[in-house]
Formats: sequence, structure tokens, C-alpha cells
Amino acid sequence: MGNFVRITSFVFVADVDEAVRFFVDVLGFEAWVHRWDYAYVQRECVGVRILKASTSPGEEQGPGTPAFRYYIDVEDVAAVIAELRPKLAEHWAGRRVHGPVDQVYDQRQFLIEAPDGDLVVFGQAICEMPVEEPKL
Repeated sequence: MGNFVRITSFVFVADVDEAVRFFVDVLGFEAWVHRWDYAYVQRECVGVRILKASTSPGEEQGPGTPAFRYYIDVEDVAAVIAELRPKLAEHWAGRRVHGPVDQVYDQRQFLIEAPDGDLVVFGQAICEMPVEEPKL
């Protein structure tokens, strides 16, 4: 096994508690750290570091502009959808949910709007990915 464990994204949100509830209650992550200004949530090998956005002049975070902020590669999108649909109906009614959709770039994707307005995308490769050693 190699030395690299995972890559985690840093996301800045207006409400850390709301973001943690979304990741834990809806997406099934576990909160390892949860303070008022910072949280670390993880599910399997996917981690997200959630930070309180600055309110200092010039550093404010605007509402999400549906950016693709979170892209989570999975083996089976249908299994993710089957797991999440009941939670989305219960906790996330009225938020944008889309898919699954097969994209021209050989990914099957399922999108969910996060509390910050950005998109969480679960993507499954729908083609054979070549496995090659990197050339240096």
C-alpha cells in the first residue's frame, strides 16, 4: 500500500452546523471534528474540511453559484441513489437533486445541492479506465 491516504477539499460556508448536518444526516458521513468554526467529516476514504467563511470586508463568501465544489467518485451510483433518496425526501425537500445522467465524458452522475448552494456530485466511470504506470 502506498503512502497517500486521501485528498480532502476545504470548503468555506456561512453555517458550519448546517453543513455538518447535511453531510452526516443526509450523505451518511461521520463528523470526526465539529466546532463552531471548523469540522472534518469523512465517509470511507472521502474527507471534507468545512470552515466558517470570513465575514471581514472583502473576504465574505457569497452564496453558492452552483459550482462543482464536491466530486465524489463511487463504484455504483445507483447504490448511492438508493441509499440517499429516502434521506433527501425527509431532510432535503425543496433542494435541487438531479440525475443520474450519463455524461459524454463517460461518467454517470448524481447531483445534490449542498447547504451553501454548491453541488455535491457522485460520479461513476462508465467506461474502462486504462491503468498505466505514470511516465516521469
